[in-house]
Amino acid sequence: MANFKGHVLPGSFFILFGLWWSVKYSLKHISRTPKKNSHVQTNFKHVEIIEGAVKVVFTLVGILGEQFVPDGPHLYLYRGQPRSWVKLMNWQHSTMYLFFLISGAVDIITYSTTLMPVGMDRFMLGMALYVEGLLFQYHVSLRPMLDQHIHTMLLMAIYPSVATCIIQVFVHENMILDFFSACLALLQGTWFWQIGFVLYPPWGGPEWDLNDHSNLMFITMCFCWHFALAILITAVNYTLKAAGDWRYSCKIPTFEQDLTYEASFLI
Repeated sequence: MANFKGHVLPGSFFILFGLWWSVKYSLKHISRTPKKNSHVQTNFKHVEIIEGAVKVVFTLVGILGEQFVPDGPHLYLYRGQPRSWVKLMNWQHSTMYLFFLISGAVDIITYSTTLMPVGMDRFMLGMALYVEGLLFQYHVSLRPMLDQHIHTMLLMAIYPSVATCIIQVFVHENMILDFFSACLALLQGTWFWQIGFVLYPPWGGPEWDLNDHSNLMFITMCFCWHFALAILITAVNYTLKAAGDWRYSCKIPTFEQDLTYEASFLI
């Protein structure tokens, strides 16, 4: 949808998953000890299945929203007299959602059965992100300068995400790659919101001059601020989990030492 809500929906999708991934990977890497490893792996399989189901639900909502809003294509691709394409921008968004829906379905199959090879979930997510980037690369090719530039900035988050997912197919359980993917998801999400505010001010504020070069300079700088915020959020989530885990681990030896001390008197 070429409006504010049409950018808020995918933005919220990526923000939610970016926040969740930053928490999930913190729990996953900090909790991994030899004693707890098998238990942790079992729990995270269930988590991945739920995550895949949420992804399927979100993308279904996105497809239905793109197709059946009052001015949507309503599943018509080519119609009218004379014959012409119907709401291709909505169809592009629907196609993007479709691939993320497939990614969610692959997540569910990967972690609930043994039918999929290891890494297929990351591969399919990478393909969904690649399709998203391909669609957005030609999404606004004839639009004003700022419109093109702000969507090009989005590609700066999408294509590194693709590369990260493909590397994760072969390099499993790498903390840096995991947190980088969470950062990029957050960056995509907040940037979708930024696009909505710039191109479709929701409260009727002053419109941006789409051909002012100064606005391009500011938007580029603003993108860097969004990236810094994504890194900060991911780092804070990891630090809070690490601090909590450290405090918990400090209490256990003390308790065990007290038991040993008391047992020595009994002997």
